[in-house]
Amino acid sequence: MGIIVLLVIVLIYRSSTIPKNSYCNSSTDCYNLIREKAAERFLLHPSPPSLDQQREQIQEQDNAFKAMYEDNSEQKQEKAMGVDMEQVIEKDEKALMAEKLTMKQKQEYKVLTDASLPRVKGAFVVLARNSELYALRSSMRYLEDRFNKKYNYPWIFLNEQPFTEEFKNMTRMMTNAEVHYGLVPQEHWSYPDWIDQEYAAECRQDLADRNIVYGGSESYRHMCRYQSGFFMLHPLLDNLDYYWRVEPGVKFSCEMDYDPFRVMQERDLKYGFTIALREYRATIPSLWKNTIDFAKSHPQYIYPRTRPDSLLGLVSDDNGWSYNLCHFWSNFEIASVKFMRSEGYQSYFKYLDKAGGFFYERWGDAPVHSIAVALMLKRSDVHWFYDIGYKHDFFEHCPTEEKWLVNSKCYCDPDTSFDFNAGSCTPLFLDVMNRTASSFIITRPDEEESPFL
Repeated sequence: MGIIVLLVIVLIYRSSTIPKNSYCNSSTDCYNLIREKAAERFLLHPSPPSLDQQREQIQEQDNAFKAMYEDNSEQKQEKAMGVDMEQVIEKDEKALMAEKLTMKQKQEYKVLTDASLPRVKGAFVVLARNSELYALRSSMRYLEDRFNKKYNYPWIFLNEQPFTEEFKNMTRMMTNAEVHYGLVPQEHWSYPDWIDQEYAAECRQDLADRNIVYGGSESYRHMCRYQSGFFMLHPLLDNLDYYWRVEPGVKFSCEMDYDPFRVMQERDLKYGFTIALREYRATIPSLWKNTIDFAKSHPQYIYPRTRPDSLLGLVSDDNGWSYNLCHFWSNFEIASVKFMRSEGYQSYFKYLDKAGGFFYERWGDAPVHSIAVALMLKRSDVHWFYDIGYKHDFFEHCPTEEKWLVNSKCYCDPDTSFDFNAGSCTPLFLDVMNRTASSFIITRPDEEESPFL
């Protein structure tokens, strides 16, 4: 009798100490339980930031955004990347080049610069209109002269309207590589059934009245939606592993000795960029909320936040409670077609598309791409193409380290580099990656120009 009483007591005790919902009776129950727990743990803080902390974050982010459009000449001494610009320029080159390249690095660079190897399955992808012909020819001239004359990667041009014969003839004349022309499907450049077009027009007018750039533009919204989730699905990209996005009117200021496509392949990279900056808060008021809702309902696509190589810190200063407005400027991006077509990325895009923010607000493809990268990939998947000088509008990335790179490979002025602007998110990227700017340099000095190798 005493044994039975003892067993009852033990069973009661054990049942009281087992957490509720900590077990499952079938594979379906187990999957749902794991999904529930993953969703609960997506946000790592036990409580959200205080109101004062939230106000301070917003003020810092807004100040950074304003700084992007201010004179950068006086900001170069603020050590935005942890180093004084004058110190960078005056560094002793012999000291910089004192460390010999490892045999592995030398072997890799030999592969990255070997134009005789079979080309990587990559191509330049351009969304352009017929009216942008001459701005596009300028972009092509820069890229052909700086890089593609040695490698002959194909060009893919996409347009929501048929290209004219003049456009085709004049772009073919700019390259010896293959050139392809594609039409954007109408369903990818029109309103989906769930969008209230009258309300969308009211939203555009509201942003236009507030002087938000492209606030009143209908075509800009179709473009952002297309660049967010559809261009990578075009049949012309079917046989590609990587795409390099190019826009009309951009400039490339540095000689590219190596093949960026092969860098992506050899290092198994998923995403590469040159400039990172802040988004206009008024254009994306509900983007982060919808992102969090997606992450909670689709945790299987989210890279674990607790791992040390998580990229969440790129887009959130408080472990996911809010968006810090940082994004990679997607007018230059070299990315994996497989990743952009993946179930995870496409599910994220479709979730956002259903929310209507591309039309009711003014969601851009840059924050959409960047948030997906930060939530779904890890550090080793992303590369800063530091040694590719690049300019779009008045935002420019120009290498500042090392001296031989600045002086012998590039024509841009290091003092103009946006990386030192308070609105740049590149310093944050380096913090998250735990790396220095010079560690991203792939280009090597010509041996006849530098005796230090």
